[in-house]
Amino acid sequence: MTETLRTISGGPGRTSPRPVVRRRRLTTDEIVDGVLAGNRTILSRAITLVESRNPDHFKQAQNVLACLMPNTGGAHRIGITGVPGVGKSTFIEAFGKNLTGLGKKVAVLAVDPTSARSGGSILGDKTRMNELSIDPNAYIRPSPSSGYLGGVNRMTRETILLCEAAGFDVVLVETVGAGQSETMVAQMTDFFLVLMLPGAGDELQGIKKGVLEIADVIAVNKSDADPAKAREAKREYSSALRILQPTSKHWRPQSIMISSLTREGLDQVWDLICQHRQIMETEDEFAAKRSRQQHDWMRTMLRDRLLETFTARPDVAARLQTIEIDVLAGIINPTAAVEELLRMIPPPESRNVK
Repeated sequence: MTETLRTISGGPGRTSPRPVVRRRRLTTDEIVDGVLAGNRTILSRAITLVESRNPDHFKQAQNVLACLMPNTGGAHRIGITGVPGVGKSTFIEAFGKNLTGLGKKVAVLAVDPTSARSGGSILGDKTRMNELSIDPNAYIRPSPSSGYLGGVNRMTRETILLCEAAGFDVVLVETVGAGQSETMVAQMTDFFLVLMLPGAGDELQGIKKGVLEIADVIAVNKSDADPAKAREAKREYSSALRILQPTSKHWRPQSIMISSLTREGLDQVWDLICQHRQIMETEDEFAAKRSRQQHDWMRTMLRDRLLETFTARPDVAARLQTIEIDVLAGIINPTAAVEELLRMIPPPESRNVK
């Protein structure tokens, strides 16, 4: 699997460093077979492949996904969000352990925020989920958000498919909960869970209406600390949900109380997820939602790829650099700048179309 390139010898009194090792690039068939066999190492390499911006890697990743598509679609796809400090990682670890105890195979896609200044991310979710990370029926994949809305890595959809092909029954997608649009998470999952803290009076002032509108369940976490306050929060969220238009006429979102530390309410969360899927399948909404998600995925990818392709053109890249300076200096307004750049796209009649 690996090839040793060279060993660098240390000088007198110095310890020789380890050999420099390069991993052999796997073929498409090797990746497909490894993922289907549930090989965690190959699954991780497959995810790295779909996250890569290298054109050769992108092409191979699409071939891998095409081969694996018939083996995808069977998992529960669950989005989880909440304000920082609500206990998302603690909840996911406790909830994941509950599920593996039921015989489920659980994959956690924990998206870490990417710094807008440095471009780096912490990727520390495995260290916050000590028990789940060593569970043989669980797999945790921290990925940088790369600055995308909703704190969702741009290849999260592909990663979900890879995990499903590897045999995972439940895929949990944790978002950063940093105030970005969580709609993207709802567009790629079957069930959207919002974790909130007790103290509804203060929380409702800051919570976004859009998050409530796409929530399937609101779970008041840390209810063991102050049960009375948690019950009050539950009532407040229930009242807020009643005045909003639900996303499905067959499912009425509700609020519940949970505690990740005592594991109170975790079984109820899973029961609600299963009830939701059963109702959606019975009412023929489940397949329709998955189809809409595929369509949304295509449009999102088209938009991203068109922008990348357009701005990668040498003439566009050069003009973009200067026009951004003019926008920053107030010489030209953003709308006019965009219109000028769009005029660099040749009209259809000027292209040699055969």
